[in-house]
Amino acid sequence: MSLLAAIRLPREILFGKGQRHVIATVAARLGRRALVCTDERFAATVAFAEIVAALEGASIDVLVHDRVQPDVPRDTVAVCVEAARDFAPDMVIGIGGGSCLDMAKCAALLISHGGQLQDYYGEFKVPGPTLPLIAVPTTAGTGSEVTPVAVISDPDRTMKVGISSPHLIAAAAICDPELTMTCPPALTAIAGADALTHAIEAFTAARRGTDPSLPQQHVFIGKSALTDHFALLAIKLLGRSLEKAYRSPADEDARADVMMGALAAGCAFGTAGTAAAHAVQYPVGALTHTAHGMGVATMLPYVMKYNRAAVAAEMAEIGLALGLDGKGRSTGEMADATIDEVGRLFAAIGITPTLARLGLAADKLDWTAEQALGIDRLIKNNPRPFDPAAMRGLIQAAYDGDLAACVM
Repeated sequence: MSLLAAIRLPREILFGKGQRHVIATVAARLGRRALVCTDERFAATVAFAEIVAALEGASIDVLVHDRVQPDVPRDTVAVCVEAARDFAPDMVIGIGGGSCLDMAKCAALLISHGGQLQDYYGEFKVPGPTLPLIAVPTTAGTGSEVTPVAVISDPDRTMKVGISSPHLIAAAAICDPELTMTCPPALTAIAGADALTHAIEAFTAARRGTDPSLPQQHVFIGKSALTDHFALLAIKLLGRSLEKAYRSPADEDARADVMMGALAAGCAFGTAGTAAAHAVQYPVGALTHTAHGMGVATMLPYVMKYNRAAVAAEMAEIGLALGLDGKGRSTGEMADATIDEVGRLFAAIGITPTLARLGLAADKLDWTAEQALGIDRLIKNNPRPFDPAAMRGLIQAAYDGDLAACVM
């Protein structure tokens, strides 16, 4: 037997229109004192007021922290935790985009184990279970509601940093596509492109061998039959509905597809991991301050072209999931058509096509390549190896918009 697979997910995943109305029921099974992390925008909505009222109606005391900032600046977590200290919550509820969910994870971590966030950077640094977390996404992109990762901004570091541990996985993920109906088109596009990148990188990730200790040593262990199942589902749903949700924001079916796609992509990459597109985005994002989803999506077609020689068969499967007709096409032809379709879809929803147009300075290409190559947890997941020259060539191709130059 050569199969090795692992999957780490919440104990409960609830998906569907109106599921926000069961948050209080789920919370009542976890405790009686809830710290709720969200941002100012969502805190001012009728939907949020209804959720809080339902929690209080279920005899749950609520402390609201509604100052979550984009990319979760490190020191804001300590502010949240200090404000909650006397309240002594026995659960944390994150409601909002990926940053709100990551704040909730970090707050649960520090309330449970103390110390500073820096103590937990990297993999498997969280010593044990944290306060139970309920994750309620209001955007469809990061997949943080089901992943073992929290990403924050550290002012002492150039790039964002991650905390990766199975102990960060939410006890429950509650996904209600109605909560995404007010997302503006640009946010819908960036978040959905992030989700599609998650799914494609998870499906084309390297296979990391069959050592039974691999899942005990690494949070991300490469692709497997289990993660492939979720990745292909995500690709199918996002391929058929992301552009539709972007162009017709009131389309409930499209919104549900995109949210389910983001959820499924999170289920895939939360164990399989991501690869080179994400590795490049870390330094690019640090320099250009562009949205994470925009950066990874800008890079994805170039990374796919670079990886084509190693995973043409997987790319052909991706093409079929995206709805392309494979009849009469060879595997290589299908792989090329898939890369073209991803580029077409991203162009249709306004994804920036080059690193130059993202604002990356020409004199920062060498630094970007060096930094990306140094993110080993992502680079080792890429199906085709990189050396410094190959990474520098990829960065140059993405800067120039020269897809053909990625064939090295």
